[in-house]
Amino acid sequence: MSKRSAIVIGAGIVGLATARALAIRDYEVTVFERNERAVGASIRNFGMIWPIGQPAGPLFERAMLSRSIWKEICDEAGIWYDEVGSLHLAYHDDELQVMKEYVEINQSLRDCSLLSIEETLKKSPAVNPEGLKGALWSGTEMIVEARAAIHQVAEHLTDKYDVTFHWNTAISQVWHPAVMSGQQHWEADEIYVCSGAEFETLYPELFRAASISKCKLQMMRMEAQPDGWRIGPSLCGGLSMIHYPGFQAAASLPALRTRYELEYAEELKRGVHVMVSQNHSGELTVGDSHEYGLVHDPFDKGFINDMILDYLKTFTSLKSSKLIQTWNGIYPKMPNGKTELVLEVERGVTIINGLGGNGMTLSFGLCEQIIAAKTNILL
Repeated sequence: MSKRSAIVIGAGIVGLATARALAIRDYEVTVFERNERAVGASIRNFGMIWPIGQPAGPLFERAMLSRSIWKEICDEAGIWYDEVGSLHLAYHDDELQVMKEYVEINQSLRDCSLLSIEETLKKSPAVNPEGLKGALWSGTEMIVEARAAIHQVAEHLTDKYDVTFHWNTAISQVWHPAVMSGQQHWEADEIYVCSGAEFETLYPELFRAASISKCKLQMMRMEAQPDGWRIGPSLCGGLSMIHYPGFQAAASLPALRTRYELEYAEELKRGVHVMVSQNHSGELTVGDSHEYGLVHDPFDKGFINDMILDYLKTFTSLKSSKLIQTWNGIYPKMPNGKTELVLEVERGVTIINGLGGNGMTLSFGLCEQIIAAKTNILL
């Protein structure tokens, strides 16, 4: 009996996760990417696998499934990763109260605890001690260097599962069982459209009907810290707690949000919350902001970067803050708190999209669940 075949459009994290889930079920998989390598939101991020941001239940379980798949792939392919965990730092009593409630709700469900000042400073030498009241520790967060890891995953899929990649091949039309690129066409039993914001080009009516927005984020990278100095866990300020739904179960969060709306009105207007992670070479990735709309100014705004850096200084004490890069990324975002868009356009054609800023954290888990359900093959 011949293998079933599948075509995946897009070689970002969602496309790779879909290709993997199919390949391990013995599909013959072909991936099409319009660029010579992945250059979109999948490489323009912190490289964080971030379960702490997900609420308890199915989304947290999906994040932990993703994390386990990331580890498996990284171990097999020799891809760098660091299970550093994370610290959310408290400098006000209301921030500490939200963290306390988070731990009370989640400590039986995940690796988290409330740390004293002394315990926090032992976890990371990069924490600003001035005014520190404590921190929320989570041990579930993991870092990869997304700029390298995304392409390394593609190479791994080729080496281990014979997945075929067609780079510099823009798919202009899908009509099951075929996909077309100009005068060329290929056929497969199943087709998966995982092309991020570019899904709008293939299916403009569906894109409009789904009310998808696009989010522009601004990020920066600082030079490698001197003398091999490591910050330890990824570090977050209090603003991150009102950004991630994982904290919404805390009863004191609305009061904290009210204070932030008074003290950080401009930051919230631009969707600023601030985090910093460190890669294998010691460089620091810092961000970010969130601006929503269908069309974005292609130019970064200096005052937004200044907001990010100013807030970063409130909770960190770094050896070097010299910037070496700034950039922006754009990803599709579902409305009304929806976490993904999965549509069967026609028999044999499935769109997987709209993970927002959770692509690195949720894609492997989501696509594993989707393909397991569609094929009735659990592994």
